[in-house]
Amino acid sequence: MTFTRRPGFTLSAGITLLGTSLMILLPLAALALKAVHAKAGTFGAVLGQPRGVAACLFSLGAAFAAALFNLVWGTLIAWVLVRYPFPGRRLADALVDLPFALPTAVAGLTLSSLYGPKGWIGHLIPFPVIYNRLGVVLALSFVSLPFVVRSLQPVLEELPREMEEAAACLGASRWATLRKVVLPQLMPALLSGFALSFARAVGEYGSVVFVSGNLPFKTEIAPLLIVVKLEQYDYDGAVALAVIMLSISLLVLVGIHLLHRRFGGPGHV
Repeated sequence: MTFTRRPGFTLSAGITLLGTSLMILLPLAALALKAVHAKAGTFGAVLGQPRGVAACLFSLGAAFAAALFNLVWGTLIAWVLVRYPFPGRRLADALVDLPFALPTAVAGLTLSSLYGPKGWIGHLIPFPVIYNRLGVVLALSFVSLPFVVRSLQPVLEELPREMEEAAACLGASRWATLRKVVLPQLMPALLSGFALSFARAVGEYGSVVFVSGNLPFKTEIAPLLIVVKLEQYDYDGAVALAVIMLSISLLVLVGIHLLHRRFGGPGHV
């Protein structure tokens, strides 16, 4: 196959590479360089600290739980917004993007007001939501929900309904149609939404500090521990913890990317 350059390709490619380098590659390279120049044994010391290990595991686990919750709830929201016309649908569709526009600190304060022990919703729930792990998952789900909805909406809009009608005419139940006809076509978008939601949640800081209680070994997240190390002037420890979280996140995203290629062909997450 012969590659033919189109007019303006060189300039466009140069601008794209420059922007990508300045916004993504350069900061990552600076972080890697700082990690290389860290004191010997810093990574081993961080990995040997139970507090650091607990914070990393909790951050990844809470982000995974939030992304999994958003995968189910976001799919339902996207399905309703696309398939069912109802009064106020445009307003509901616009509200999905609210976590994008809302400052994360404001989101944390709002969730604390609603789900706290004296909040409008919190006092009706028989178990505590805020200042424990459930509150962290709630905050992460709130800030990362739009990624799943916006990943699925365009796919659902283009999904041909004739296939569903044909399956119904052949005697397939609604569950069988959903499982064998609809979900396979949505799988690439589902994986993309899950990956974006997970990536957004794993690095969240602003909203979580207001709802978690920040208790070491219980509700302390890795981004907060990085800030604590910076305040203690432990720059090498903060960089080491950041590199560890970055490496684990990249491994998870690469795994999801491979699944995306397996179920969705040559697309990328």
